[in-house]
Amino acid sequence: MSGIYARRIAVVAASAALAATTGLLTAPTAQAAMPTPVSASTARTYLSQLSVSAEGSSSGYSRDKFPHWSTQSGACNTREVVLKRDGTGVVQDSACAATSGRWYSEYDGATWTVASDLDIDHMVPLAEAWRSGASGWTNTRRQSFANDLARPQLIAVTDNVNQSKSDQDPGEWLPSRTAYRCTYARAWVHVKHYYGLSVDSTEKSALQSVLNGC
Repeated sequence: MSGIYARRIAVVAASAALAATTGLLTAPTAQAAMPTPVSASTARTYLSQLSVSAEGSSSGYSRDKFPHWSTQSGACNTREVVLKRDGTGVVQDSACAATSGRWYSEYDGATWTVASDLDIDHMVPLAEAWRSGASGWTNTRRQSFANDLARPQLIAVTDNVNQSKSDQDPGEWLPSRTAYRCTYARAWVHVKHYYGLSVDSTEKSALQSVLNGC
């Protein structure tokens, strides 16, 4: 009986191991680990506190005035840090470049396994920030904004989706994946509130509509 019992234990253990392996293979891809934005209720409060004004001019704007992808640690710049943070099983080479991994794009629900298929989106685009108050900042403050890892300002997403968004605000563009729009609006308001950026009336209306449905 002890031999039969031992064999049963072995079979159970093998089955458990198989189930665990199968679970690993079929588990959903991890979600991007962008810093969690403020709650919807807090975002609604923040939104009411933002200055409302017509969007400013793009005159004088240049991405070079927002020095981005700064070195964060060793050979790793901001882009590589976000790719590592937002991916699953990311392997980096000695230059910190992601050579393999798996990334889920929150904006459109696509999954990618090649880092070059991902852009690092500025939640509040650089040009949008310029027109909302950043034109009056120092280059140092603009650099901090463009490389902000502490707030929900940077996220890895499908490259052509990011390019489709361009520098549009929520009154003009929202993620096609509707399940993410609440998080998107919360993050947008979080960032604009922290940096004291203004909103235009159409942008504010769109944000209120999304946040009221959260």
